[in-house]
Amino acid sequence: MATNKRGRQSFVLPNKPVITHWASIAGKKESEGPLAEHFDMTSQDTYFGQKTWEQGEKRLQQLALETLMKKAKLHRYEVDVVFSGDLLNQCIGSSFSLRNTGIPHLGLYGACSTMAESLLLASMTVDGSYAGRAVAMTSSHFASSERQYRFPLGYGGQRTPTSQWTVTGSGAALVCSQGKGPQIESCTIGAVQDLGIKDANDMGAAMAPAALDTIRAHMEDLNMAPEDFDLIVTGDLGQHGKEVLLELSRREGLNLGGKLTDCGNLVFDNTTQDVHAGGSGCGCSAITLCSLLLGKLEKGTLQRILFCGTGALLSPTSTQQGLPIPGVCHAVSIISGR
Repeated sequence: MATNKRGRQSFVLPNKPVITHWASIAGKKESEGPLAEHFDMTSQDTYFGQKTWEQGEKRLQQLALETLMKKAKLHRYEVDVVFSGDLLNQCIGSSFSLRNTGIPHLGLYGACSTMAESLLLASMTVDGSYAGRAVAMTSSHFASSERQYRFPLGYGGQRTPTSQWTVTGSGAALVCSQGKGPQIESCTIGAVQDLGIKDANDMGAAMAPAALDTIRAHMEDLNMAPEDFDLIVTGDLGQHGKEVLLELSRREGLNLGGKLTDCGNLVFDNTTQDVHAGGSGCGCSAITLCSLLLGKLEKGTLQRILFCGTGALLSPTSTQQGLPIPGVCHAVSIISGR
């Protein structure tokens, strides 16, 4: 019997796993944005000392994990499992970053929802006493994503107003069975939603229905309301997708106004940085969570947030075949623990 399950897709975590440490590594454009002072490390080198952008993304995750271990004063053999993923084909950013480390690894693909997915799975694993320490980690890189999903950068293609800028960054969080820090109290596993949107330059609109479905499920399954949270943080719908979500929620009678924010809007300054509709990519919600948001929860500035990772589940193959873009959203409720 699933004693900790609530409703169709939500779960309570009675032992409240603790996020004891976190780390964020960001690129050049991100270092020029409003969250710069919150990152552990930034680099002006888009290759991160490597020969290709893809290898640079691998190095991003290595740096995030190394920084996390240093902050936690742990050796890698003291980590029970790493849940991680990225946007590259076959998740090579994650697997290559962990090769020959000896750390048990479960690779994930949830597109831009991967940070929430990895955090959700790490929390359930620790809460169920299958691990004492688990790492949730992900990354993305602007140049490697553009090469894989859209146009070669040298092509100079025109970006549409609804397009988003893939974040170059990696975030990692250490989830433990005991310790001090923000606590994870519940989570909701999302269901894939497809409303037929085919524009790969408007992924915010494609993901917004999934965000609404998961947020609504979390509220209903756990008897919660938007007023119970300081923030409901999606990641990453961007400005256009956030507006779509607000309109959809109004039609459903769910008032998110005043509570909803989006990592794609937090990580960049849309008035001074040319990012069109905002940030995107696995690293967008990862570095926002593992810097600003967890920092505010640790200090008690925020008491409870609902972290909702949103992912557009497209690939070059599906796009070239003219298929629509399914979306998914996973939610994790995090409390201050103070």
